[in-house]
Amino acid sequence: MTDPRGVCRKRAENLMPGVPYVRGWADGKRGADALATVLRALGLDSDFPGLKADVNVTGDGVVSLGTIRPDVAKLLASLLVVGLTTEMANQTVRTATRTESLSVRGETANREGREL
Repeated sequence: MTDPRGVCRKRAENLMPGVPYVRGWADGKRGADALATVLRALGLDSDFPGLKADVNVTGDGVVSLGTIRPDVAKLLASLLVVGLTTEMANQTVRTATRTESLSVRGETANREGREL
């Protein structure tokens, strides 16, 4: 799907026999639909009028955001940062909770003379 630098290959304009374009486009469509659902829930769907599924020259599905305003790009970047920050905080809480749970179980086992 990408070149060695991680850049998506160009979109397919002239179809070649034997390349699974439909499967790739369907994958891109599922991705575009999932993103559209979230954008709609946030009231941002009108800010991404060019959001669409596509397929590249090797048949991989891609999602095109289309042309967006700079303020929308900044908002999208902020939303990604908030989402990643929240995910990292949740992972920290889950790890701490699990560690505490294991510690409590270990203390209980030690008091009862058992091993975990």
